[in-house]
Amino acid sequence: MSRRVLVVDDEPGIRAALGQLLEYEGYEVRTAKDAADGIAQVGNWHPHLVFLDVKMAGMDGLEALKRIKESDRSVTVVMISGHATIQTAVEATQLGAYDILEKPLDTDRILVTLRNALEHVELFEENSRLRETIESRFEIVGKSYVIRALIDKIERVAATPARVLITGENGTGKELVARAIHRQSSRRDRPFVEVNCAAIPGELIESELFGHMRGSFTGAVSDRAGKFEQANGGTLFLDEVGDMSPAAQAKVLRVLQDGVVTRIGGMKPISVDVRVLAATNKALDAEIAAGRFREDLYYRLNVVPLAVPPLRERREDISQLVAYFIGMIGERDGVGAKGIASEAVDALAALEWPGNVRELRNTIERLLILASGPKITVQDVDRLAGRRPADDGAGIGSLAECATFEEFKAQAERAFLLSKLRAFDWNVSETARALDMPRSNLYKKIERYGLTRES
Repeated sequence: MSRRVLVVDDEPGIRAALGQLLEYEGYEVRTAKDAADGIAQVGNWHPHLVFLDVKMAGMDGLEALKRIKESDRSVTVVMISGHATIQTAVEATQLGAYDILEKPLDTDRILVTLRNALEHVELFEENSRLRETIESRFEIVGKSYVIRALIDKIERVAATPARVLITGENGTGKELVARAIHRQSSRRDRPFVEVNCAAIPGELIESELFGHMRGSFTGAVSDRAGKFEQANGGTLFLDEVGDMSPAAQAKVLRVLQDGVVTRIGGMKPISVDVRVLAATNKALDAEIAAGRFREDLYYRLNVVPLAVPPLRERREDISQLVAYFIGMIGERDGVGAKGIASEAVDALAALEWPGNVRELRNTIERLLILASGPKITVQDVDRLAGRRPADDGAGIGSLAECATFEEFKAQAERAFLLSKLRAFDWNVSETARALDMPRSNLYKKIERYGLTRES
């Protein structure tokens, strides 16, 4: 691909000489006689590299550099000046210039700078591609009502500094929600640091979160920053926060209140600016009642609650998830690409998924690896999926798996209403009359449980 280079200079001789040299080297070149024209061409032509004169009539090069960077951060800009000073160089660098060249321009210096600057462009583009690849792996897939409602809440809360408590069963995608909040927040360019509180032994969780000083305990051979410090300016995601030890809970509460951490064995408090997102698959109100979780920490974390629905409540998303996983696993993970028969998709949608989206993803990977033909068939699903069909699609088969009585009551009510709506062919008025329930109440429950008519 030919790289586009723009030369912005008010001297016709400089424009002509530099343009001729760049074209001879094989670049696509355009020129602009002043800053305003240059800014316009950046917006319309999108060059990869800009040579920009510092001193020009009207708007000078430093002001033009500032506006170019405000409109497109990916453009690499090299300043050129007849009388560059240290102050000019410093200011240009602070505004985002890659380098500054002095007039009269030396051909060898121009070509070296050009090569290095375009390598910088390639690195930026590669980083962008990697970032897109990574972010696509954390995409929330689905068009069901419950997922659209969840995405809407994410968009609203992401723009605020509020703490969020994300709840849901294992495998539903709580981490995806946390990453989506961070990605859409003002902290998107700062670190996203994850801590799995259930995977770290209780005696080490405090060191992991708050850091330690050398010699503070056996094995502390050097000073180490904790996750709060690492996430400074960004987002800290406390996954499975319900499994955090009581001592660590007390210290996290203190950090949330005061905004400072003190490393284990240290004396100096360190200020941190961190947005905390937490997630759990436990009913924290039950944990509080049992004395295993601090009520005051719960209220600190639960400023905005977000519940991620299990897969059984969004079965209409399964076909879209199947297509997404086939594409992602087949192309990006090096597993051979395969098609899938519509009957196989229907068979997958009819299965129970106690492991939720994570289990579905693993099943698709197994099918891609072990299915012998060019297309995944319903026989492959029967042979390799290893799951029994759902009892009735209403969630009755999963009632025994409910963790709490409240969850059991909600699932039972959902299953009952869904079966009645089916019995009356989704005539809400007739269903409400048969249940002796105000129609408005039934509409609210349909919305609450994300009930949708099957196609």
